[in-house]
Amino acid sequence: MTMGLKSHFSSGLIEAGCDEAGRGCLAGPVVAAAVVLPRGFKLKGLTDSKLMTQAQREKLAPIIQRESLAWAIAEVGPEEIDRINILNASILGMHHAVDQLALRPELLLIDGNRFKPYMGILHQCVVKGDSKFLSIAAASVLAKTHRDALMAELGRENPEYGWAQNAGYPTSAHRAAISLYGTTPHHRLTFRLLPGVQ
Repeated sequence: MTMGLKSHFSSGLIEAGCDEAGRGCLAGPVVAAAVVLPRGFKLKGLTDSKLMTQAQREKLAPIIQRESLAWAIAEVGPEEIDRINILNASILGMHHAVDQLALRPELLLIDGNRFKPYMGILHQCVVKGDSKFLSIAAASVLAKTHRDALMAELGRENPEYGWAQNAGYPTSAHRAAISLYGTTPHHRLTFRLLPGVQ
């Protein structure tokens, strides 16, 4: 529920909540989102996307898109993740999402404790921010729903890996498929794809 989540961090700045989905996956991009919500925004059921069902996320995502002042989603693919590492790729994705916002924020609320400054905009890192601030929770929902739909689409092209079910996360079935069929261009080759193999 939203009653425990705050609508804003500052008293007068335009804020964008930023979050990502897919950091711990073995395949697919990391997806970041940035959302600017109007002051006083309320949305029943909005919280950390990991605590919501897929149906709940899919119900709220279009409402967030419709009622936000600005929102944007960005992807950073496996090759870039392998090149610069997942932390830097996650931060890069958030920067790309902010780049695309139709409204320039004055403060970025970042889920987590690591970020690289975005030129000209203040930022505040918030550990477990997606369960503390509505704008970060909204970003988490948009990033998660976008990524889940993308992985389901990739899963239709590569059905043996079960991405529609596991979204690229390291399930035993996903790892068994890697062991049997090898990797795809969507796999992150710098990740430990199989136990004991790096």
